[in-house]
Amino acid sequence: MAAATMLTRTIPASGQALPIIGLGTYSVFDVEGTTEELDMRLAVVRALLDAGGSVIDTSPMYRRSERIVGDVLAAGGLRPRCFLATKVWSSGRDAGEQQMRQSAHLMQTDRIDLMQVHNRRDLDAHWPTILDMQASAFVRYNGITDYRESAGTAMQKVMQRYRPQFIQINYSLGERDAEDRVLPMARDLGIAVLINRPFMEGRLFRAVRNTKLPVWAADFAESWGQFFLKFITSHPAVNCVIPATSKLSHMRDNAGAGFGVQPNHAARRRMAEFIDNV
Repeated sequence: MAAATMLTRTIPASGQALPIIGLGTYSVFDVEGTTEELDMRLAVVRALLDAGGSVIDTSPMYRRSERIVGDVLAAGGLRPRCFLATKVWSSGRDAGEQQMRQSAHLMQTDRIDLMQVHNRRDLDAHWPTILDMQASAFVRYNGITDYRESAGTAMQKVMQRYRPQFIQINYSLGERDAEDRVLPMARDLGIAVLINRPFMEGRLFRAVRNTKLPVWAADFAESWGQFFLKFITSHPAVNCVIPATSKLSHMRDNAGAGFGVQPNHAARRRMAEFIDNV
């Protein structure tokens, strides 16, 4: 690796540096919580943090994931090293506030770094609560999410209306619509960006299953995972990408995308053309 520390991008709202590779928890942290399951996930979180990452993203929608995140961080004493992001996913202001406080309880923390409105659900009801929680320092940053490429226009509208400090959207070599309007608008408005679905739930890996990593990609990627992730992290509007995994080898490989050369504009175009023709 060419760099000694993971690359970072600045959060426009504060100037805080955020490492460009994080960890998503959808599905893979929704487990019973046996000793073996917790140990596996603790190893994954340690690998992220030891590589210089910090962002862990979860949601009440992910069933048991918030509790597992809390148990893992408590077991390792790791909460101070994490940028902990979760979401509110309910209807009604009272239910939303209760859910947000329950999230903190489950994750065993007295402060949430990023509270996001999940898939824009009942945004008008939850937004004032999040702002109030920021004023009391229970929440550090606010955000709005969606995982659907079809939500691009809706995300533009909420960005203009609410001016969130973060958005979280899907963007990858297989889903590039965000390049046209959402990402440029986020950069213009000073909104930090988290990226979900970087591998399209494994579809990108399946697409290249019988294809070797191109020789010209060796300048910046050691694996297909890093190839896919570096396409995302090399976009100047992206702050952090959050691939979900519970496998230590995958976490280490993903973290590797946070180091070394990032593809330039010409390389990004070549990457997109290559995947389009696989």
